[in-house]
Amino acid sequence: MKAVRFFILAILALCAHGLAVAQGEQSVDKLVKEFETTKEFWRQFEVAKKLVARGDKSALPALESWLNNEDRPERCVAAFVFAGLGNDRGLQVIIAVLNDMSDRPVTGAPPGNSLREQIRADRHYAVYVLGELKDKRAVPLLIPLLRDEGISFEVAWALGEIGDDRAVSPLIEALHDKDPAVRLIAIHALEKLRASDALPHLHALLNEYEKIHYAAQVLVAEAAKAAIAALETKR
Repeated sequence: MKAVRFFILAILALCAHGLAVAQGEQSVDKLVKEFETTKEFWRQFEVAKKLVARGDKSALPALESWLNNEDRPERCVAAFVFAGLGNDRGLQVIIAVLNDMSDRPVTGAPPGNSLREQIRADRHYAVYVLGELKDKRAVPLLIPLLRDEGISFEVAWALGEIGDDRAVSPLIEALHDKDPAVRLIAIHALEKLRASDALPHLHALLNEYEKIHYAAQVLVAEAAKAAIAALETKR
């Protein structure tokens, strides 16, 4: 009788495992379909994050054609899934978009976008995806772009998100950028990196009262003061 009960329990366990696998496959398939039919970049990116969280590479063949999508942000989002699931093609595609200065259709808002603005927007998306990916291999590529006026703001943010100490010195240099918005994001990035080496440079910003429109109006001096407090606590 014990043998029979064990056999029944084993069969039930196998059935439960099979159901879970089937549900998982259906879930991945559903997510892929959602990815393919979602139009808004940010919604599509949320689906991409879910696919990466599943850790199931069976999603990749269905998304392969997206790596050549004419829409570069959508190309980057698909590449995020590839990179997040351990496929190096993903990172290569994102970096290619970041370095792409070629002509392309001008789309999106606001109406009347120029080619230059479109290129900047596409590169912005590539940097954003790299920041979300948090792949440290991107750091040597991003650091020189802190001097790229078109995307320096986004690059400072991405370096803070990736969290690699190699970015500390370049971000300290960015505290002297002529654009106060770049200085503001560099402050936040250095705080996130717990960069105590930045403290003397942050103290030098305590008298900077220029307001930046970032989420809400923020003073560079206020951001520096908050970062100093946080970094000194962590010393």
